[in-house]
Amino acid sequence: MSEAVLIVDDDPVQRRLLQAAVEKLGHTPLLAENGQEALGVLERAEQAPRTIVLDLVMPQMSGLEMLERLRGEGSDIPVIVQTSRGSIDTAVEAMRAGAFDFIVKPVAPARLGAAIKNALRFSAMETRQRRGGKPAEASSFDDLVTNSPSMARIIMLGQKAAASDIPILIEGESGVGKEVIARAIQSESRRRRKPFVTVNCGAIPDTLVESILFGHEKGAFTGATEKRIGKFAEADTGTLFLDEIGDLPLDVQVKLLRAVQQGEVDTVGGRGTQKVDIRLISATNQNLIERVKEGRFREDLFYRLNVFPIMVPPLRDRRDDIPLLVQAFIARFSDSASNRITGISRRALALLESYDWPGNIRQLENAVFRAVVLCETTVLDTADFPQIFAQVEGIDPYEAQTGTIPTEDRPAAELPTDRRDLPHREAPPIQNLPGSVATLDEDGNVRPLEDIESDVIRFALDHYRGQMSEIARRLGIGRSTLYRKLKDMGIDPAERPRAKDD
Repeated sequence: MSEAVLIVDDDPVQRRLLQAAVEKLGHTPLLAENGQEALGVLERAEQAPRTIVLDLVMPQMSGLEMLERLRGEGSDIPVIVQTSRGSIDTAVEAMRAGAFDFIVKPVAPARLGAAIKNALRFSAMETRQRRGGKPAEASSFDDLVTNSPSMARIIMLGQKAAASDIPILIEGESGVGKEVIARAIQSESRRRRKPFVTVNCGAIPDTLVESILFGHEKGAFTGATEKRIGKFAEADTGTLFLDEIGDLPLDVQVKLLRAVQQGEVDTVGGRGTQKVDIRLISATNQNLIERVKEGRFREDLFYRLNVFPIMVPPLRDRRDDIPLLVQAFIARFSDSASNRITGISRRALALLESYDWPGNIRQLENAVFRAVVLCETTVLDTADFPQIFAQVEGIDPYEAQTGTIPTEDRPAAELPTDRRDLPHREAPPIQNLPGSVATLDEDGNVRPLEDIESDVIRFALDHYRGQMSEIARRLGIGRSTLYRKLKDMGIDPAERPRAKDD
């Protein structure tokens, strides 16, 4: 089936190469030179693209800026980013910003085809999820998935807050579940059957914030062709959730303060005020006190919003929740997958528990969703989380995609271990080994680096008796890098002597 694929790249040669590759795959390419043009293509396209191939370095609007715009607008189109070889920081940043996958320039046609195929599978599953009408988030505190003492305190605070109408400020990093907490508060309040209206203040252009929040009359400004009801009016009698409140412009903060204090809003272009009865819940991932000191947030508004603060801890501070969250996500997503996923391997779960999750629960959810879509078996394993594996092991994500990622199907000795659970064990020394690797040749000249590296790896193989995890750790490289280097050297580690207990 032919699907539309949007190609965004400022290099005309690269665009033509990608266009030809996409056409050869049987899909319809849509082209854009930069992020700004791509957003216009998305608005005008007759056939909406099911995936995007996005260059990261472009003029006018970079790939990362476009990613942020797409996610801010709630777009769920999977994005495949292009990055330069060996750029781990850029690839990681793109994945954190919401990229589905990445490909390394120069792009191999087979790799591009696999990435697009996977992205289309992901997009199709997203569509089935939406049509299925299953709730994506907890609707009450009883639905929250947690086993953490710190989250137990958050639930207790939320339940107390739900008993009144005082303003609430929920603080925490992006992706910790601030909106989930807000919805749970709404569901246990007296306004539970009233509207719950959400606004992402950081995703609204400054010129439109006032109109979106408070509404406007027809003809109030250029482009106002009809009257529009603001979010405050939409939430009347219910709850208004203002996410990323710290991004509001100062002039809008003045009107927000009045709305909170007096329960009145001024419609843009209107002649009078409108009374509203709302419960206001705000959220931020920023330090509002610092923004007040910098003059970027009004002090009086801060104290008006910060009547009942709730600080949601990041996922790295409540790792006990990871197994529960993973199982909950698998149960939700596997119903829509082509193959039923029954669980996750012990080693894959240990991998996820050892990662710091800078994107918190949202990042974990996306990682599990991607793994469920792409998994070829019924149990998720380490190979289904290549980006996470790359970061935990400290290697380039490119090597995690193309190298050897250990799975449960391999002998136990070659599996990545959870080092927190295993005592450190040194290999017994081998007698009569040379104490160093020669750096000079017979003529007194420095040997080529490739030859020295080869000798060091051979020495480590013998010294640690083929214990691959220990060798990689001692050499300061990832296991997949070690396997690749051995392959290049023509060495099969399985044929070399191994420690009896490895």
